[in-house]
Amino acid sequence: MSQRRVVITGMGAITPVGIGLDAFWQGLTNGKSGARSIEHFDTERFATKFAAMVPDFNVADYLNPKEARRMDKFCQFGMIASDFAINDSGIDMEQLDKNRVAVLVGTGIGGMETFYKQSTSFNESGPKGISPFFIPMLIPDILSGQISIKYGFRGPNYCAVSACATGSHNIGLAYDHVRLGQADYAVCGGAEAPIIELGVSGFNALKAMSTRNDDPATASRPFDADRDGFVLGEGSGVLFIETYESAVKRGARIYAEIVGYGFSADAFHITAPDPDGTGVKQSITDALEAAGIKPEDVDHINMHGTSTPLGDVAETNSIKKVFGDHAYKINLNSTKSMTGHMLGAAGAAEAIATTLAVYNDLIPPTINYITPDPKCDLNYTTNEAVSRKTRYALNNAFGFGGHNTTLVLKKIED
Repeated sequence: MSQRRVVITGMGAITPVGIGLDAFWQGLTNGKSGARSIEHFDTERFATKFAAMVPDFNVADYLNPKEARRMDKFCQFGMIASDFAINDSGIDMEQLDKNRVAVLVGTGIGGMETFYKQSTSFNESGPKGISPFFIPMLIPDILSGQISIKYGFRGPNYCAVSACATGSHNIGLAYDHVRLGQADYAVCGGAEAPIIELGVSGFNALKAMSTRNDDPATASRPFDADRDGFVLGEGSGVLFIETYESAVKRGARIYAEIVGYGFSADAFHITAPDPDGTGVKQSITDALEAAGIKPEDVDHINMHGTSTPLGDVAETNSIKKVFGDHAYKINLNSTKSMTGHMLGAAGAAEAIATTLAVYNDLIPPTINYITPDPKCDLNYTTNEAVSRKTRYALNNAFGFGGHNTTLVLKKIED
C-alpha cells in the first residue's frame, strides 16, 4: 500500500497546568507546577497527600450533565480533549468523510473511580446496588467508542492499553492507519483519572510516589539528586492527524509532521526499568531509523523523566548510548516536572508539548532542578524555557510491564 505523509493539525489538552492548548503551553513555558494538596478526600492515613490535578474543573462547562454522569472521569477528560483537538483542526465536519476517520484514544487504567464506587455499592447493597452503566463506564476502549458515537466516525476504532505508554502507542498506531491509507484522518491520544483513594494507595504501596508533603509544588524534580518519586497526575491529551496533502488542500495550520516511531519491550521487570536500557535504546534507534534520520539530527527530546531514582538514570544512560557525544548537545526536558505523571495520558500530553516545542522553537523547562545528580549529567533545560531552532524532536514514554515508545516529530518547512 502507498505510504503517505502524516501531519498534526489539531491538539487538545486538559492538564494539571491548564485546560485548553493555550493554557497548557503557557503553563509549561512559564514553569508552572500543577501539584497541590489533595482536598477531595481525607489523606490523613496516606503517605502521599498531594497530586497534580486539573484545576477548576467543572464537567458541566463542557459536557451534557446527563451524558457526563454515564462516563467515568477519564472518559470525561478524553471527550473534552477530543472536542478541543477536533475544533482546533478547523476541519469542516459537513465535508468530512466520516468513514475515513480512525479513533484511537486509550487509558492506562480505565474507570478506576467507577470500579471503586461500584465495589463500595456492592458491599453495601449487593447486586441491586450495581449501576447498569458500570461495565460501559469501566472498560478502557469506551472512550474511543464514545468519540466515534458523538461524531459518527466509522473508521478503525479501538485503543492500545500499555500503562504509561498508552497515549504514545495510540498515536503511533493511528499514524500507521493514516500513513498506510486505512484512514485519512485520526483522533488519537490518551486519558487518565487515577487520583482517588484507591489510586493513591496503590502507588504508595509500590513506593513509587514522592512523599514531599511539605512542598508539593517542588516534589516532581526529574534528574535532581534529591528526587524521591513521581507525582500522580490526571487529564488527557488528544491529537487530530491527517495526510499532508489533505491539510495543504484545505489550508490547515500544520503544527508538525510525524515521521516515525519505535516500539519495544524491556523484557526485564514488571515495574523497574532495565538498568542497561536495552529496550529503550532499541525504541529510540528504531524510531530514528523509521524517520530516516541520524542521531545528530535531533535537537530536542521530551524524556519520560518521571522523577524516580532509578528511572531517570536508566533513561539518561540509554540516550548516551544512542547519541554519544551529541547527547550533550540536545535540549532535553521532562514536562512531568510540571504536570506530574499523567499515566495513560502522559505520552499524548507530552507529544503535544513536544509538537509545540517544534512549532514554536521553544523548549519548556524541567523545573525544580536544584541539586545536580552526577549520574544525570545531560542538558535537561533546567528551570527556564530555552529558545532553540528545532527541526527534529523525540518524545519518549515508557510503561509498567516494560513497554517503551519513541515518537519522532519534524518541523514543517515546505
